[in-house]
Amino acid sequence: MNVNYSYLKEQFKDYKVIFRELGKLIESGDYTLGKPVTVFERKFADLIGTQHAIGVNSGTDALFLSLKAIGIEPGDEIITAPNTFIATVGAIVAAGARPVFVDVTDEYTINPELIERAITKRTKAIIPVHYAGHPADMKDIMNLADKYGLPIIEDACQAISAAVNKKAAGTFGTTGCFSLHPLKNLNVWGDGGIVTTNSAKVRDKLILFRNHGLKDRDNVGIFGYNSRLDSLQAVVGNYLISSVSEITNTRIKWANRYDLAMARLKDFVTIPRRRPNKKYVYHLYIIMAKRRNQLLSYLNKNNIEAKVHYPIPLHLQKAARNLGYKKGDFPVTEAQCKSIITLPVHQHLSCEQIDYVIQKVEDFYS
Repeated sequence: MNVNYSYLKEQFKDYKVIFRELGKLIESGDYTLGKPVTVFERKFADLIGTQHAIGVNSGTDALFLSLKAIGIEPGDEIITAPNTFIATVGAIVAAGARPVFVDVTDEYTINPELIERAITKRTKAIIPVHYAGHPADMKDIMNLADKYGLPIIEDACQAISAAVNKKAAGTFGTTGCFSLHPLKNLNVWGDGGIVTTNSAKVRDKLILFRNHGLKDRDNVGIFGYNSRLDSLQAVVGNYLISSVSEITNTRIKWANRYDLAMARLKDFVTIPRRRPNKKYVYHLYIIMAKRRNQLLSYLNKNNIEAKVHYPIPLHLQKAARNLGYKKGDFPVTEAQCKSIITLPVHQHLSCEQIDYVIQKVEDFYS
């Protein structure tokens, strides 16, 4: 049996339906910020529960343009977690700011109890990451933000439809940033991103920033960037967005099945804490496992496409050397990076495939 990590072939097996919609786009010539983008933005805002959604080129640009929209300047400090994908920190650096790391909890998200000691007079924002579809502790984070007057930019790139107390990720902060990368729970045929906000002022800035700062064809309001969501990608997004609930529920079902099985292996496997007030959407199903590297090799040899997200934390990457961090600075993150493993959990798997993965993990530890 094969258990793949990527699912794009299955997800778009009925691509001819999308081709028909693309044919309409070609006939219209509405390629740049066309009607499909406007339709997708409205659908996405309604799905998440915000007043506005602004389509951009990528999840990375969603973060970067959010930072620009709140006025981040060179020398500013932005607090985030060191276990995230490089895009989070790359966006901070691209905006001219300095990333300041804070260790994480056993749910793989930034630890609110450690944030306050990292705040300085140069701190201008906090970027909590809803890592792997695990929503961060937003109540505590928002309390800190209110106390210090700091804007929150949510990195929800892996967390569409995740929620805390039924409030969706991407609706707590000044902006919520989402990725439409091909392997995300809601995806398109290339790069794409979207920013959610309830602020008309921030929305207006983002609309300018994503399109060269153009107020209209001839008038430039600010110096901006070229970061538009392509109409073509919006066509794909409009096709798939109605399936988000089904996609999410299937991933949750498989994750629950994994959790029940992994609980029997508690001497070898650690499942992150699951809290009843949180909705986890499992962009990634991650556990901590003893002899992780050997388990990974064993699963791969048995045609299970397990992976590691991510083996080297950002504060120990070569690119981050000038930040001055060293091994041991974030012990929880570092311990997790040594033992985390990702098991396939996508919506196109069968119950038999999930059970095959479980059986092979059990076989390894037996």
